[in-house]
Amino acid sequence: MKFFLDTANLSELKQGAAWGVVDGVTTNPTLIAREGVPMEQQIRDICNIVDGPVSAEVVSTDVEGIVREGTALAAIHPNIVVKAPMTRNGIAAASIMSRKGIRVNVTLCFTVGQALLAAKAGAWCVSPFVGRLDDLGDSGMDLIRDICLVYKNYGFPTQVLAASLRSPLHVVEAAKAGAHIATMPFKVLDALFNHPLTDKGLDQFLKDYAKAFPGESSARQSGSQ
Repeated sequence: MKFFLDTANLSELKQGAAWGVVDGVTTNPTLIAREGVPMEQQIRDICNIVDGPVSAEVVSTDVEGIVREGTALAAIHPNIVVKAPMTRNGIAAASIMSRKGIRVNVTLCFTVGQALLAAKAGAWCVSPFVGRLDDLGDSGMDLIRDICLVYKNYGFPTQVLAASLRSPLHVVEAAKAGAHIATMPFKVLDALFNHPLTDKGLDQFLKDYAKAFPGESSARQSGSQ
């Protein structure tokens, strides 16, 4: 599974990239607006930090506008994937852009039928929103499993990008469900590192080593100052 960060914040992206586990980025108009920087500039800066697919979303809603805006976004950097909405116009535009060789991420997917439309339109990936379905009492993970099954049945190359993941458990469940990509906020990626037994075990190892080799430990502490 590939890990994408769902953020437009450069500091978060730099930290994730430093860990060496971030494969790409997803953004949307809300995330871009939070940074207060024009979209083109912010997307360029993101592409300079993370060497992987970077989803940039259109704000147009008509076919011509989506294609025009998506083509302009794709021209910013070779790593750009254009996000288009799961609407009639979005699918029509996705089909046009896909035929032009532009990678498209069909976003705001909530049903298998919608995911089938995205695949038929040649989308590079589709983004089912797990957390938002859970909020309505539905099962977002069941949707991930069903889309993966249908895509496998028919050999669709469209990747399943599990979105709206809100916890480490969501990430693990998406992996078990077969999602190709998991996109998550920085805080969720950071939380994947955490377990109290890891902290306790490391603390004990260091204490035991310091007791056995007190001189070496003191030298290391002096060298770090």
